[in-house]
Amino acid sequence: MRVFNWFFRNRETGEITVAQFPNMPLWIFFGASLVARASGYGDVKAIARGAATGALGWWAVDEVARGVNPWRRVLGAGGLGLVAWRLVSIG
Repeated sequence: MRVFNWFFRNRETGEITVAQFPNMPLWIFFGASLVARASGYGDVKAIARGAATGALGWWAVDEVARGVNPWRRVLGAGGLGLVAWRLVSIG
């Protein structure tokens, strides 16, 4: 139980925090991902995919740097991994 509390306890409020309401970078990521998915091939898809990747990177760096608990920082690190994978798989 101590490990659970350490991993999920919000350092600011003392409450258990697993997920939070999406913030601006995540809304941009969700919106740009929808545009990319709805677009066929071409410039619109490429720009939307780039915006989605950039917004996800913004969110991930913020979570790693300022996450309220270790769980949120791990989510941010996973987001950075996804961004790295998307950047490597362009083409």
